[in-house]
Amino acid sequence: MDTSMPALSAVGLYAALNMAILIWISLATGRLRMRYKISIGDGGHPHMIRIMRGHANAVENMPMFFVLMLAAALLGMPALAAHALGLVFTVGRAMHAWHFIQDDAPRWQRGGGFGLSFLAQLVLLIGVLGHGLWSMAAG
Repeated sequence: MDTSMPALSAVGLYAALNMAILIWISLATGRLRMRYKISIGDGGHPHMIRIMRGHANAVENMPMFFVLMLAAALLGMPALAAHALGLVFTVGRAMHAWHFIQDDAPRWQRGGGFGLSFLAQLVLLIGVLGHGLWSMAAG
């Protein structure tokens, strides 16, 4: 059996969960557009500006995380590591999205969401970069 399959399955699971988060924030953005009758842009409305920024942040951070997760899985990352990184990142993205969906929210939600997402991204970056450098030096 291919040892990368459990890690690849984990990548697929967390990619799907993060897609659900993107759909959640997209639907919330659409509901807000309907409520405030804003079809394009933010209409100068503070909550619209806020939710659009949260949506953009998700779109900015999710793709590269999953590119690196996929690379790590294909390079042999253990399934437990894939689950740990995927879970931390996903909880972080959910907290971050929830912060921006609300009209007003405590700062800890944004900070906690950012912190968890950043931690997972940093650990993943170091792991994939380290693997690449180690492979180049050994090879």
